[in-house]
Amino acid sequence: MERTEQNSGTMDVRSSHRFDVAALESWMEVNVPGFRGPLKVEQFRGGQSNPTYKLTGGGRAFVLRRKPPGKLLPGAHAVDREYRVLAALGGQCFPVPPVHGLCLDDSVIGTAFYVMDMVDGRIFWEADFPQVPREERSAYFDAMNATIAQLHSIDSEAAGLGDYGKPGNYFERQIGRWSKQYLGDVEAGRVPAMDRLVEWLPANIPTSVGDESRVIHGDFRCDNMIFHPIEPRVVAVLDWELSTLGHPLADFSYHLMMYRMPVGATTGLAGLDLPALGIPSEAEYVAAYCRRTGRDGIPNLDFYIAFNMFRLAAIVHGIKGRVVRGTASSTHAERMAAGLEPLADLAWAQAVRAGA
Repeated sequence: MERTEQNSGTMDVRSSHRFDVAALESWMEVNVPGFRGPLKVEQFRGGQSNPTYKLTGGGRAFVLRRKPPGKLLPGAHAVDREYRVLAALGGQCFPVPPVHGLCLDDSVIGTAFYVMDMVDGRIFWEADFPQVPREERSAYFDAMNATIAQLHSIDSEAAGLGDYGKPGNYFERQIGRWSKQYLGDVEAGRVPAMDRLVEWLPANIPTSVGDESRVIHGDFRCDNMIFHPIEPRVVAVLDWELSTLGHPLADFSYHLMMYRMPVGATTGLAGLDLPALGIPSEAEYVAAYCRRTGRDGIPNLDFYIAFNMFRLAAIVHGIKGRVVRGTASSTHAERMAAGLEPLADLAWAQAVRAGA
């Protein structure tokens, strides 16, 4: 339950993330229908990248996501993309929070931001769903599985997201992108396993992968979903910063990493007695996704998981860089950064399973 304690609830706004509340209140009165002050602002404990705030006023609750202040890597923290995908997917009846407005004027609170509804429900920070009775856990896993399958079934053109990313060569482009980001963040240092993966991954992309293209979330985990207060149903998917057009198997295998990640500091299940917990096996979970998306199976799964662990390690490497630069938005960013080398080693272990 440690991750729940670390991430749940709100706190006073961190000194480095404070802004002019009166200026935001004035903006909301103009841009959020029905809003009225006074405005109260708190900061959510969770989240590593874009600072996220709870806004209350006039008996209503909202959420604000903003770019962090300070020096940022090019292309990172694109809250305008988050806003766009939320608005588009909401129009496709996919479970996302309703959005109210995007502000790209840095003079309001210092950085770009958007405002959306705060959705009531439960967030589970541990992948074994310890708060849920054993006999109900499989239904929660099935709800996650159905939700990611629904996402990968959306027609991006019909949703107005046909230009939301580059089609084709997804793995090649992503490996190049995260390799460049890893190698470019000099302040965060180098990691031997990451260096090996930078060389191995682009030379071993499966020839059978194909060029499928769908809207993908990029960080589909149980703690980025809000579940219904009492039912095993996903009512909102959060944190779309890494979303794009990409290969659905990359997105699904990222989600599937929970089966191979260690329990404790991450949303992992490795080492747990899944049958005793009422949780489906990795093979059963893969089969359910394949049934929903019309696949016969997922060849080269170990490669896809190695790629995703590398990508996650590159993200954690970026968090380490923000810790060094003093711009990290979470109180436990230092602890996450400390897990970089074990995560990179685990990623290389998946590459070995794939034949490295």
